[in-house]
Amino acid sequence: MTTFQFDNSEPIAERCLVLHPRLVNSGRGEAPRNPDASLEEACGLARAIELQIDHAEWINIAKPQPGTLFGSGTVTRIGKQIQDLHETDPVSVVFVDTALSPVQQRNLEQAWQCKVIDRTGLILEIFGARARTREGRLQVALAAFTYQRSRLVRSWTHLERQRGGAGFMGGPGERQIELDRRMIDQSIGRIKKDLADVKRTRSLHRNARKRVPHPVVALVGYTNAGKSTLFNRMTNAHVVAQDQLFATLDPTMRSIQLQTGQEAIVSDTVGFVSNLPHELVEAFHATLEEVMEADLVLHVRDASHPDSEAQKTDVLTVLAEIGIDELASRDMVEVFNKTDLMDDGAKEVLENRLNRADEPVIAVSALTGEGVDALIDIIGERLSAGYEMVDLDLEPADGATLAWLYRNGDVVERSDGEEAIHLKVRLAPAKAEQLQQQRRRQ
Repeated sequence: MTTFQFDNSEPIAERCLVLHPRLVNSGRGEAPRNPDASLEEACGLARAIELQIDHAEWINIAKPQPGTLFGSGTVTRIGKQIQDLHETDPVSVVFVDTALSPVQQRNLEQAWQCKVIDRTGLILEIFGARARTREGRLQVALAAFTYQRSRLVRSWTHLERQRGGAGFMGGPGERQIELDRRMIDQSIGRIKKDLADVKRTRSLHRNARKRVPHPVVALVGYTNAGKSTLFNRMTNAHVVAQDQLFATLDPTMRSIQLQTGQEAIVSDTVGFVSNLPHELVEAFHATLEEVMEADLVLHVRDASHPDSEAQKTDVLTVLAEIGIDELASRDMVEVFNKTDLMDDGAKEVLENRLNRADEPVIAVSALTGEGVDALIDIIGERLSAGYEMVDLDLEPADGATLAWLYRNGDVVERSDGEEAIHLKVRLAPAKAEQLQQQRRRQ
């Protein structure tokens, strides 16, 4: 067990304790995470909604207790700590950095006499505070209602549960729960309908982009890996980029000119996190569809983080959950970011690793710009791989072929003469073959 103490010179609205349960001997064959790094991430989640952290610690758990998760000794010790802190200023919240069952959450609240929030609940709070677009707010609302539905029992423990009358009518507690559940189900239905409309609109936008055939490059990665900073550096945009978990929730797209003369669209997406709540995986499926449609995926990793490998696994796991499980066979470049935070020894180890890598990888610092130009060159090379440069002359009256070339290729050069229009066009192999077939039929 490790504890962190905090000097809170500037009091914030609510004081909290942060507890990170560390399950030992899980038997899942997973690489053990650095407990201090996991605890720091938990504190980052708490700070993201401006909670004042009075105490934080990770706690080894050999056998989770079904009623309280922690053993009775730990529950008593934490309760005593909360009482001691109450003497100066009451603790409002205890953040338990894992998914709690409704029963565990209720029992811990009763034992500690304060609000208890689990990892899912806290991430939902963050997303609710950060979502700006209509789609983002709908997605958060859907996730929140789904989460709330499973916890209705906690809100009505003071009402009776015994059935009465002829057996088909419950007591007042049951009636209230059923009423709330029905209202939540109706809200979920409305939100899903609205999200379906948003999904259709996004599909229309994607189809419109396909008519102007600019390839899409999607940035994915663990939260706070530096995706937005890299996005700004590559596109000269001004997207909010902060040293904060989940600073980006709503997807942003900007165009970028490549050295090959090609224009591409870069998409900045929401960051992932370990143990991402299932409700949010489902709710943010529409947002992550941009990744599914991308021609090239940049997996941005925090090279300075001690759990960088585990974070990579988390990202790929979530992508697989939303149906992108063929990334191994798709175009993906690993981008090791934040090299400016690494010492010379760590940089040397990373450089040796990159030299031995079979897959395309590159090290950059989005903050200083080091390596970003080389990354843009790699993007151009990857997007142009297999493309053919076609030179052809069209009759000025052949507007149909001219329009087809602009829709399906990248017109690099054009020279309009009195008798012919000379074009130099970059085409994908399939499109080049299609053009040849069209020309033969003419």
